[in-house]
Amino acid sequence: MSTLAGKTLFITGGSRGIGRAIALRAARDGANVAIAAKTSDPHPRLAGTIHSVAKEIEAAGGKGLAIQLDVRDDAAIAAAVEQAARAFGGVDILVNNASAISLTPTLATPAKRFDLMMAVNARGTFLCSQACIPWLRKARNPHILNLSPPLNMQARWFAGHVAYTMSKYGMSMCTLGMSAELKADGIAVNSLWPRTTIATAAVEVHFPEAILKASRHAEIMSDAAHVILTSDARTHTGRFYIDEEVLRASGVTEFGSYAVTPGTALAQDLFVD
Repeated sequence: MSTLAGKTLFITGGSRGIGRAIALRAARDGANVAIAAKTSDPHPRLAGTIHSVAKEIEAAGGKGLAIQLDVRDDAAIAAAVEQAARAFGGVDILVNNASAISLTPTLATPAKRFDLMMAVNARGTFLCSQACIPWLRKARNPHILNLSPPLNMQARWFAGHVAYTMSKYGMSMCTLGMSAELKADGIAVNSLWPRTTIATAAVEVHFPEAILKASRHAEIMSDAAHVILTSDARTHTGRFYIDEEVLRASGVTEFGSYAVTPGTALAQDLFVD
């Protein structure tokens, strides 16, 4: 399988950045894409809403469905998945992309921020997966893809942002556990993480401008996700993929076009040795 034509993707947090890029890559194949994110009205500083991305999906050749969703609300998750499944006749792929970030040390992380990261990252991934599994069991070549890092239990990846690491590793632990739990059902559960920083709103807000300029565009992640999501779900599961490694293995040798500033040394992302 090398195309997502006719497949239905449910993507959380897809109103901009990596989620949007994955949606548009699938749309070019002719996929159905439900964009489930909070941003329904335009943000004063950040481009993109669920409605604008749904229109982009349609323009790219797919079918789009805009669903306003806060992944902290379990009842809303269940309703959103049901809405997508009814609209498109099922769900083939779940992309857990929604994420909250705060790269703050312990004393600078208030309970409200801790709870937000845990609720969106770890809990949201768990509950969205839970809601999609009954539909994925009916699908041909079903996948869950978590945008989360490899589990690297070194203190340096916790120090300075313990809460954020805990929340992102919570997503990765969903990959580790659910891949084994759902293997008999033929549902692939994998994680994907970038080798370098990606030029998203999160990087623009939380990192110096120099890091943004030393990043890659989100399309490297969407191209890698496409390779994973078109692979055999029964044999490609329980893996912690790195975008560049996925593409190299698929035959890609030129990566300069992904760079925000070609020729500039790239910034390595967190959690990657």
